[in-house]
Amino acid sequence: MPRALLALVAVVAVTTAVRGTEPPAPARTATVDSIVSPARPGSAEPFLTVGADNRVYMTWLEPTSPGHALQFSVFDGTAWTPAKTIATREDFFVNWADFPSIEVLGNNRLAAHWLQRTGRSTYAYGVRIALSQDAGTTWGTPITPHRDSAQSEHGFVAMWNEHGTLGAAWLDGRKFKKDDHDAANEMMLVSTTVSAAGKLGAEVRLDERTCDCCQNAVAVTSSGPVIAYRNRSTEEIRDIYVTRRVGGKWTTGVPAYSDNWKIAACPVNGPALSAQGNRVALAWFTAPGDSGRVNVAFSDNAGAKFGSPIRVDDGKPSGRVDVALTPDGGALVTWVERIGGDTAAVRTRRISKEGKAGTATTIASSSAARASGFPKAVIAGNNVMFAWTVPTRPSSIRVGRAPLADFK
Repeated sequence: MPRALLALVAVVAVTTAVRGTEPPAPARTATVDSIVSPARPGSAEPFLTVGADNRVYMTWLEPTSPGHALQFSVFDGTAWTPAKTIATREDFFVNWADFPSIEVLGNNRLAAHWLQRTGRSTYAYGVRIALSQDAGTTWGTPITPHRDSAQSEHGFVAMWNEHGTLGAAWLDGRKFKKDDHDAANEMMLVSTTVSAAGKLGAEVRLDERTCDCCQNAVAVTSSGPVIAYRNRSTEEIRDIYVTRRVGGKWTTGVPAYSDNWKIAACPVNGPALSAQGNRVALAWFTAPGDSGRVNVAFSDNAGAKFGSPIRVDDGKPSGRVDVALTPDGGALVTWVERIGGDTAAVRTRRISKEGKAGTATTIASSSAARASGFPKAVIAGNNVMFAWTVPTRPSSIRVGRAPLADFK
């Protein structure tokens, strides 16, 4: 992935203290019900989302001969439905950090995205989005949301449903012109919409200079969508920024909190968002002064301003965060914690609405290696569903479920 980009810094009034700068108490091990995964051996890169009916959707990539298949399945409350194929191709761009996703649009409509190579260069690939009108039985002709044909990176897509219209934002490398990823080149955060008929809306540049290989996150509040992403300043400060759509226009990105993390390389560690009404939870990894930590912060005004960050990790985080707002206004944050060497654990911790950190819970043993990917967690009804990659040879996807009440 490209290794350079910059971001224009805007200033937002935020609190300056990080609550709980010391790691919280040690973790306990959870009792997670293992559920038979619909993904075959060799699969990796799971993604989870929840429909309005609390059914959980999962996508993943699994190897075929030749190429890969983008698959999905739905958890009906008891078991996963038989896997269905969204697309099978030899030219998928398959990457541990930049993975496909699915979005539920309602009325049996679904959207899925993947990355597809567009040239011989290692990072020449583009975004493709496909729509289904029949709950994923068939899929329409893939749509390319970006309007350029540059042989460069387009990825790290965040999709959302807004009254049946699909929104999408991605990192866009059309400014890159050199194979060596010269630091003078820039990545952008770009967005568009896709109608039910597959028609593209206006292409909007949300930020002209961003960190080049961190995931973007999106959540839809009662006031509209909010996007979180990692910015990059001319001084190599790479903090998490937020942009919102207000009055039909996207706001200039501002820091959710000024960590002042200076790093001359992309950390490949994007933020996570979750929203209910105008309540928003934002989780992210940062490491100012080479001191890594996972933070979560809350907003009660649709992301316009976030409160003091609350430390979530146990002292040696790798990041790779996910977050889900709980019904009581708190949040469940999931991340990867280093244990020693390449040994790691998938952990989660519940944070109360008032900002009190509960006990960390180990969901599964894991690895700090890239092949372990990004664990995912969603809340569906009274349960939490987890999915993660086990980086064995061949790799596999594990799925587990536990009552939300178990995390305190």
